[in-house]
Amino acid sequence: MNKKLTSSVFLGAAFLMATSAVGPGFLTQTAKFTKDYLASFGFVILLSVVLDIVAQLNIWRVLAVSGKRGQDVANETIFGSGYVLAILIVFGGLAFNIGNIAGAGLGFNVLFGLAPEYGALISACVGIGIFLFRDAGKAMDLFVKVLGFVMLGLIVYVVAVSRPDVGEAAYRTFLPETISPFAIVTLVGGTVGGYITFAGAHRLIDAGVTGEESLGEINRSATTGIVLTAVIRFLLFLAAFGVIGMGLAIDDSNPPASVFQNAAGEIGYKLFGVVMWAAAITSVVGAAYTSVSFLKTFNDKIEKHSRYVVIAFIAFSTLIFVVVGRPVMVLILAGTFNGFILPVGLAIILLAARRSKTVGNYIHPMWLQVTGWLVVAVMLGFSLWTIVAPLFGSS
Repeated sequence: MNKKLTSSVFLGAAFLMATSAVGPGFLTQTAKFTKDYLASFGFVILLSVVLDIVAQLNIWRVLAVSGKRGQDVANETIFGSGYVLAILIVFGGLAFNIGNIAGAGLGFNVLFGLAPEYGALISACVGIGIFLFRDAGKAMDLFVKVLGFVMLGLIVYVVAVSRPDVGEAAYRTFLPETISPFAIVTLVGGTVGGYITFAGAHRLIDAGVTGEESLGEINRSATTGIVLTAVIRFLLFLAAFGVIGMGLAIDDSNPPASVFQNAAGEIGYKLFGVVMWAAAITSVVGAAYTSVSFLKTFNDKIEKHSRYVVIAFIAFSTLIFVVVGRPVMVLILAGTFNGFILPVGLAIILLAARRSKTVGNYIHPMWLQVTGWLVVAVMLGFSLWTIVAPLFGSS
């Protein structure tokens, strides 16, 4: 693989991870939590970024060195755990994808007035079309990169129009008035939980980019994906905070739409349609691709015909949305669910990092092992708190 092509794959892996994270749920969570916690939500974002980077570096490095996908590494480490991990991730990916398809339909509804169901069907055809290309990997890389830049540019415009109090936001990012374990679990789960943190790593493995000699580029690709996600999250947070600072309300029925509309009027509402569609369709592609990569362990035919299984996954997600509809809060709850998956998956990868049968002569850095186990402990504690706290009237 030549240097130019390799660089494109690394950037594509970073954007695949980032755009998988930046979906309709991401937009909804960010706007809603900004309304709930105001400037202090900046601290939640900052803490989640630190946890995200540690989790992603651990997982990407170990998988890349082993040259094996997450479920295969897990099976080698604890017998049968890879199958359990695969089932959990596919379930979480399907839950997200139903919401992603719904978000794509909503984007078309805002832009063209089409019923969300028709918009979802058209969007599903776009997603399926990418995997009909002979080199679907290259098509996917280009698609997520272009739409990733489109989303970034439009959100920057809305931030400029809303004129947030950046000083207050920066101050409370480091000295928050309130901290929400639920928000932290949801953000980390929606950014690197479930299938998302494996998305870019599996893309690199499928492209044949593995081994210790690639670790420098893998580090940069993993970090780039998290930083890109964090930049978009901070910008959307600032836009929502600016709208609140203008004395305007954020509508609970569709928080991100009200942010864009309040900031820039009818033009802002149309821009929301573009951002929502771009966020949704790239997440549809990422969720389907990565979920199916976890199914390859179950049967060799899935590996051989993976493109068509991805197409079936997208079609099935669309069918569920069109027939059943989108459950209330499915996207936020899916993020929380994936937050529970993260400590389990990361713990298994950290155990695998010490097995020479898996990583050969590679020695996983001690600082990553220590911080990785800290992330496992923090996320497991916060995840359990989200269950226990409501029983005692806490949040």
